[in-house]
Amino acid sequence: MADVYYAYNYASAGWLLLQSIPLITSPTMVITLLSPEVRETTPLEDYLSRSLGIAAIAIGILTVLLTGSIPLTSSFADPAGDSLQDPTAPYALPTLVVTGTYQAAVAFFCYMMWNETGNFGFGVSTIVGSTLAGMAVWCVLFAASDGRISRKTGADKRTSGFPFKNSEADKKRAGKKAL
Repeated sequence: MADVYYAYNYASAGWLLLQSIPLITSPTMVITLLSPEVRETTPLEDYLSRSLGIAAIAIGILTVLLTGSIPLTSSFADPAGDSLQDPTAPYALPTLVVTGTYQAAVAFFCYMMWNETGNFGFGVSTIVGSTLAGMAVWCVLFAASDGRISRKTGADKRTSGFPFKNSEADKKRAGKKAL
């Protein structure tokens, strides 16, 4: 389960990095693709494009750091401190929820734009964003909590019989009570 969690963290950061490259390197190209007429960028458009690209890189780096994908120590002098003993980061779940919500919102926006324009780029962004949002939901549901797996049966002890009844388990329980 941790493999999917780390894969999501690195994929989310990589997707943000990939999106930031054209914003930083060539704001003119981005404006040309978005605008019906070809023109040079204004200083404000140039500033906003590059600032957004740098912010996307910062969010990607924070995602990897805050989720515990890269173990960090609290000081340089004590590399064998307590933080290495506990590999989970305290901000892992909140960061996962925020980035998952972000990916879902961007996927929804890209889907709406894809329906309106039919642009291939919006379609690709919809697929990637939806995949990342789905991975985040999976991680929140299944990788965020320690399962209570039975040593005898291998089943999760937190499951219930609602709405279906587990008649085999009831037979085993009745047999143990009779002894």
